[in-house]
Amino acid sequence: MTAKTRSAIAWVYLAPSLIMMFLVGVIPLAMVFFYSVNDTFAGNNFIFVGAKWFEQVLTSPEFHAAFLRSLGFTLMVLMVEIPLGIFIALRMPARGWLTGTYVVLMALPLLMPSLVVGYLWQILALADAGLLGAGAARLGLTWDMNSVAVTWATLVLMDVWHWTGFVVLLCFAGLRAIPDACYQAAQIDGARPWAVFRFVQLPRLKLVLLVALLLRFMDSLVIYTEAYVVSRGGPGVSTTFLSHELVQTATIQFDLGEGGAMAVIYFLIVLCVAWAFFNLIVTRDRANGART
Repeated sequence: MTAKTRSAIAWVYLAPSLIMMFLVGVIPLAMVFFYSVNDTFAGNNFIFVGAKWFEQVLTSPEFHAAFLRSLGFTLMVLMVEIPLGIFIALRMPARGWLTGTYVVLMALPLLMPSLVVGYLWQILALADAGLLGAGAARLGLTWDMNSVAVTWATLVLMDVWHWTGFVVLLCFAGLRAIPDACYQAAQIDGARPWAVFRFVQLPRLKLVLLVALLLRFMDSLVIYTEAYVVSRGGPGVSTTFLSHELVQTATIQFDLGEGGAMAVIYFLIVLCVAWAFFNLIVTRDRANGART
């Protein structure tokens, strides 16, 4: 079989996926971009307005505030989930029946739909009947969801509970891929546990951690369902993230042009972050390949 024939067969197998991506990705994105440069009247009457909606969105204080809230939430959960995921992965047993048990326990929250997670934590945060409310009452405190700090703490705890297991599983797989010879060499040198982590484990986890950071950054930046179910964007607008602002503009206020521009800007932000992380991952992978 010639290389040209193999290439043709590969494109045939790849064609269904490309067609599906075109239908569910390219066409909707093209429609959103069309709305972002047009104004609509009476349903299907469109007037081209150029960059008007983009200028309005980029100069909107509400957009800036919502983006900063989304970015702040993302950074907060990453600062907790990444170190916590590494810590748990380091302490999981490498072999034995307990290993499978821990892996299943870490994976269970990942299997729960976002809507279920939101309602679960909404119940946990009830001041009278919720577990968080009852625990705070035991300490003489009140878990009041009308407080901005309490609401943010609830959302961060919810995301940490839901997604830390993902970081744990990635780090655990990365740790298991480290050859035993590396640990034996460290033991011969008399390296302490911290030195083993710093010079043996952490360098070999960098690629895994970049992947975890990329996926968790993008997912937490576009969080919608869980946060909306728990707080409805409140108190006030303190937890109204960029995704909530977009849905409010496009579907509730029915400002299709402004909503389309906001969606395009949102997409470009996520795309730029993904591109930056991808370049870091590819560079790291090439550097590792060159050393080997």
